[in-house]
Amino acid sequence: MKRSAPPARADARYVVGIDLGTTNCALAYADTSEPAAAGELPPIRVFGIPQLTAPGTVEERSLLPSFLYLPRAGEVPPESLRLPWGAADGVVGALAARRAAEVPAQVVSSAKSWLCHPGVDRLARILPWAGVGEAAAEAPEPALRRSPVEASTAYLAHLRDAWNAAHTADGPDARLERQEIYLTVPASFDAAARELTQRAAAEAGLENLHLLEEPQAAVYAWVEASGDAWRREVKPGDVLLVCDVGGGTTDLSLVLVAEENGELTLRRIAVGDHVLLGGDNMDLALAVHVRARLARSGTRLDAWQFRGLVLACRDAKEALLSASPPEAVPLVLLGRGKKLVGGTIKTELGRDEARAVLVDGFFPDVAADERAATDAGAGLAEIGLPYAADPAVTRHLASFLAAHADAVGEQSPAASGMPTLVLFNGGVMRAEMLRSRVADVLARWKRAATDGDLPRALAGTDLEHAVARGAAYYGLARRGRGVRIRGGTARSYYVGVASAMPAVPGHPPPVKAVCVVPFGIEEGSRLAVPGAEFGLLLGQAATFRFFASSTRREDRIGEVLDEWQTSELDELSPLKVELDGDAGSRVPVRLSAHVTEIGTLELWFAPPGESERWRLEFNVRESARA
Repeated sequence: MKRSAPPARADARYVVGIDLGTTNCALAYADTSEPAAAGELPPIRVFGIPQLTAPGTVEERSLLPSFLYLPRAGEVPPESLRLPWGAADGVVGALAARRAAEVPAQVVSSAKSWLCHPGVDRLARILPWAGVGEAAAEAPEPALRRSPVEASTAYLAHLRDAWNAAHTADGPDARLERQEIYLTVPASFDAAARELTQRAAAEAGLENLHLLEEPQAAVYAWVEASGDAWRREVKPGDVLLVCDVGGGTTDLSLVLVAEENGELTLRRIAVGDHVLLGGDNMDLALAVHVRARLARSGTRLDAWQFRGLVLACRDAKEALLSASPPEAVPLVLLGRGKKLVGGTIKTELGRDEARAVLVDGFFPDVAADERAATDAGAGLAEIGLPYAADPAVTRHLASFLAAHADAVGEQSPAASGMPTLVLFNGGVMRAEMLRSRVADVLARWKRAATDGDLPRALAGTDLEHAVARGAAYYGLARRGRGVRIRGGTARSYYVGVASAMPAVPGHPPPVKAVCVVPFGIEEGSRLAVPGAEFGLLLGQAATFRFFASSTRREDRIGEVLDEWQTSELDELSPLKVELDGDAGSRVPVRLSAHVTEIGTLELWFAPPGESERWRLEFNVRESARA
């Protein structure tokens, strides 16, 4: 249940950054009441998050694993699951992550990936997800299910309660609900996923917040860690590639270093498409590899055991990709059935085999003209997360750079369409061998394209906490106490309009795409769409189609596209709504768009000579408010 709290104030004492991650969450903050020297920022600190690490054991850790454990009645003594601030609906954090390998049907994971999946009802209780063919005993019980939004709310509520418990002595003004909060999302999140993220935060009582894209937060974290030295690390004309590979997504962005009035500035020039490819895929790949090895020795796993293996491989992966990895990590799975001796299955995952699966499988040394596959080709597939069809991060990188080479060339001719700098982010990129592989591939591409300097990797920040720290820095920058990246919307947005033409049997009227939000529009902008009036259907169910593009950067508001390549526009989830009015009537209207402060989009309709009357929100709600 959402808890009421006094509204946040513009002069809130704390500026808070929250990384709501696929695998881990983090919270960083700056206390603006702390004295700071002229021109300096108050220190940004990482908040230690109390959480259950075992029944009856509460420890403080800098990361909160994004897992929600839903115990069955009587499974664990309730008192052993209490936190310093009381009981909660489910267990979030380290204990939940551990239980995921033991009772996967009772643990929600990867909620963030589901939050941006348009193929499911993200407000329905669908998690933990049960695959095709799973027995009823293996599938999650209805009472032990949560929606992606509810799971996200649970993570944020845990952060809220942990913060408030730590600041009890500071009074109600120190509650998290009253602070200035910046919550991060992937740059590739569409408007619907952003709105659902905001909804999860509101359900946790955090209604007064701003959304910030994760790659931008990573750059802010680097600027904050570098201090004034960042200006000596870059020069006008540099193009910075942010390569962010996290637990569930790969986010790619390009940021231009420019000069205005003698000062260096940062301006975003490109954002990649949403790619569900990250640590989750790597865990799955390792599990498939181990399962095949077990099968060759006569041991077969059922669906329940395989889910446990995937989660066990997650821990093994982190150990084997660390700076000082062991030769092998033991894997122990709970046994099922009479054929298994000893009740458990024991094996191990070696360092060399893990590296072969992960480095060569996900970061192959590919050519610059290779492109990521877009379709797995299966006629019938199990419903689940729409993972990228191509697991090669380097091929997605090649596709991204090729798609935006013209934009890079326009903004920085000296860059020759290639980045000159690289900033790594995301938990996956903590592995030095993966960073080295990406750097080597980029260097080879650059040598083939030009004789210029090879891309240079910027000195890394604390990748586990960089996004949260960068979000807090951004909050200070909004108060005029830091450097801001300029960029606005990462895509152009379009509304579909049916053409006025005679009916043709078997062929619906072709659809034109009208640009309602051009690329780079700043948050908080209101835009009137020029040109002709449109006919708006009232009083009966109607379908509104929307499109987005990350490559059509020159389209202006009101521009009409009669035809386009499928690679240019991505169709978003349609809205099926019934707007108030006489049944079946069609009224002339003009359009306007509002890019909200949280990064979502609204489309407004106004009859001639009247104010805006009807509104459509770019979200997944079943109805729009009029």
